[in-house]
Amino acid sequence: MIVVERTLATSVAPGVALDYLSDFGNTAVWDPAVRQATRNDAGPIAPGASWHQTCRLLGITTEMTYTLVEFAPGRLVFHGRNEGATCVDTVAVRPAGTGSEVTYRIELEMHGLAKLAGPVIKMEFEKLGTAGAGALAAALDQLAPGARAAELQFPADVPHSPTLPARSQEAQA
Repeated sequence: MIVVERTLATSVAPGVALDYLSDFGNTAVWDPAVRQATRNDAGPIAPGASWHQTCRLLGITTEMTYTLVEFAPGRLVFHGRNEGATCVDTVAVRPAGTGSEVTYRIELEMHGLAKLAGPVIKMEFEKLGTAGAGALAAALDQLAPGARAAELQFPADVPHSPTLPARSQEAQA
């Protein structure tokens, strides 16, 4: 199993951070591997809500369906699955100073022949985890009162060109 975890500080209150992170569609804003994340259903975001996510890893486009399985104070858990992998994304948000601390943990279990690529995928996830944590902190900080809109910058070796909406496009509809 591949496990990658990053903790970051943000200037936004824990409730604002948790609300933003509860909409998995926002991963397209800050995760350098995500090309698209579209909500599959409508209504309030609650356990059972699901998203279709398209990622590009190591030159390969993959798709996964994620479902929100836990939405508790300070904690979110998403389960993702496709034919080659199962993924659990766990988010913990706690107060820290005048803002909050966010811990994002990904547990990826490869299936079948995809297991053979595990060591290479682990290295890529570590790199993407670091880039994504910085971009997530910047995206969350843009939600703080008085923040100025800015375009996120990813490292040159991780191509991505996100925009920075306050919520995912699905949530704005």
